Amino acid sequence: MALSSRPVAFPGAFGTTLAARLDAPAGAPLACAVFAHCFTCSKESKAAATISTALVERGFAVLRFDFTGLGGSEGDFANTNFSSNVDDLVAAADFLRREHRAPALLVGHSLGGTAVLAAAARIPEALAVATLGSPFEPAHVLGLIKESVGEIDKEGHARVGIAGRDFRIKKQFLDDIRTRKIGAAVAQLGKALMVMHSPRDTIVDIDNASKIFLAAKHPKSFVSLDPADHLLLRREDARYAGELLGAWASRYVAPPPVTAAPRPGAVLVRETREGKFTNQVFVGSHVIRADEPVAAGGLDTGLSPYDLLCASLGACTSMTLRMYADLKGIPLERVSVELKHEKIHAADCAECETREGRIDRIERLITLEGRLEPQQRARLLEIADKCPVHRTLHSEVVIASRLAD
Repeated sequence: MALSSRPVAFPGAFGTTLAARLDAPAGAPLACAVFAHCFTCSKESKAAATISTALVERGFAVLRFDFTGLGGSEGDFANTNFSSNVDDLVAAADFLRREHRAPALLVGHSLGGTAVLAAAARIPEALAVATLGSPFEPAHVLGLIKESVGEIDKEGHARVGIAGRDFRIKKQFLDDIRTRKIGAAVAQLGKALMVMHSPRDTIVDIDNASKIFLAAKHPKSFVSLDPADHLLLRREDARYAGELLGAWASRYVAPPPVTAAPRPGAVLVRETREGKFTNQVFVGSHVIRADEPVAAGGLDTGLSPYDLLCASLGACTSMTLRMYADLKGIPLERVSVELKHEKIHAADCAECETREGRIDRIERLITLEGRLEPQQRARLLEIADKCPVHRTLHSEVVIASRLAD
C-alpha cells in the first residue's frame, strides 16, 4: 500500500509547538493511531518509523510526534515529566480528532507505552492499546539515571547522560515519576491490550510486561519479541512487531455493529460521528461507508453521495447488459462502466431542454469485452439506456419525507 508522510504540528502540554509526522495510506485509512516514542528518543527512531510503515500498510494512518523538548518539538525538556508526556499524548489525540479522526489505536514504546496506558482513559475513542518494551511503573526510569539521583535530589537538578546525549533533569521530574502509579489505570483500561516485549531486553526487564499483562483484564495478548533488543534497532525486529500489531489491531478498530437494523427492503443511513459527514449505510447484512472528501470538510472514509449515485447507475447498467447478453446469446465477456458526475451550465448542453442555470450531467463510458459484431455493440449501447436506474433518473420521482416517531 502506497504511503504518504508529511510533517504536521500541534500545541502540546505547555502550549509550545510539538513536531509530528502523519504517515497515511493512499486511500481512506481504516483508522487513526498515535505512536509515542521511548524515553529521550524521537519520532524518527527506527522503531517509530518502521512500525508506523507496517501499520500504514495495514490501512492505518499513524501520527508519531516528539514529546516537549525532544526532536523537533519546542520547549525545555528539563521542565517536562511523565505527567506532561501524558498530556502531550492527549494533545496528539485532540489534534487527530480535530483535523482528521480520533485515534482508535494507541501505541507506545518503552516509557511511551507506560504513558499510553496512563493516557488511554482520556481518549475515549481509542479501542486498542499496545506497549512495546514498556515499564510497569514510571519510576523504572530512576534505574537509568541512578548515578545522578542523589545529586538531583540535593541540588534540584543535574546533567544526565542518556544514550550518548546530555539532558538536564530537575527534581520535579523525579517527584513526578515516584508518585505516578499506573496499575489501577491498567486494571480499568476497558480496551483491547497487546503487551509486546523481548526476553532479551536489558533496559526494561520482561517482568514489567508480565505485571502489565496480569494487571489488565481481557481482551489482552502477550507477544514475545525475541530476539529483539530494547530499542528494536534491527529493522526485521521492528517490522515483525509492526506487522503483528497491525493484524491484531485490525480486529478491534472495525466499525461497531449497528444496534438497529433497517426494515426489510429498506436502506438505513446513520452518522458515525467520527467526522462531520461520515455515515454508515446498512442494506440487509451489507455495510458501506459514505463521506465527503477532505476538501469538502469530510474525512474521505467512504463514497460521497454522488459517488453512490454513479455507482448505482453503473452497477445497474452492467447488470442489465449482462442479463440481455446472456438472454440473446451475445458473446459478451465483461462489462466495465466508468461514470463521472458534474454540474454544468444549461447553455452548454445542446441536447438539454433546460436553458438557464445549472444541470446535472453524468458521463457514462461503457467498455464491452468480447468478440462482438458492430450491430451487437450498438444494440448493447441502446439497452444500457433501458436499465431501471437510468429510467428512474429520467422519470418523475416523488420523495415523501416524514420524521420518525
